[in-house]
Amino acid sequence: MKIETTPLAGLVVLTPDRFGDDRGFFSESWNRTRMADAGFDIDFVQDNHSLSAQAGTVRGLHYQAPPHAQAKLVRCGRGRLFDVAVDIRRGSPAFGRWFGVELSFDNGRQLLIPAGFLHGFVTREPDTEIVYKCSDYYAPECDGAVRFDDPDLGIDWGLGGKAAILSEKDARAPAFAAFESPFDWKD
Repeated sequence: MKIETTPLAGLVVLTPDRFGDDRGFFSESWNRTRMADAGFDIDFVQDNHSLSAQAGTVRGLHYQAPPHAQAKLVRCGRGRLFDVAVDIRRGSPAFGRWFGVELSFDNGRQLLIPAGFLHGFVTREPDTEIVYKCSDYYAPECDGAVRFDDPDLGIDWGLGGKAAILSEKDARAPAFAAFESPFDWKD
């Protein structure tokens, strides 16, 4: 497994090895023991899988607050997407900064997002699937969102002037300036 650090502490891009032949390939997308040995000891308890029918679908920016905060391991099962994480840990030197990476079925990359980050993505192809592991169960009372296109964040979603396809929840998400983060930076 190739592990790439990002400018945001704790946020890493993982690229599992693929072993292929004329039948296709095999890839180990997560191994708890190997990742704990590399410093990432996370107990994932829930897997989620979503399909976005149209390119330009934006889901996010979402978070789940303590006591049910979630770390996530995100990958693309089919198609192609641009995945984004925003540091929302109060006191972090990178507070409010974002990092994005293209995840696709072809490149096999994954984004490991610790608790304390907003998460969102935009699909680049029709019928794109995102598959992700979570370190805590979904808790609706802890669910939150921030407006994906907030100018204070300055995220380049690569929509090329086209309108994003949004859920009602994401369309009415509050601005980043109105957001009070429930997360604290820990060195």
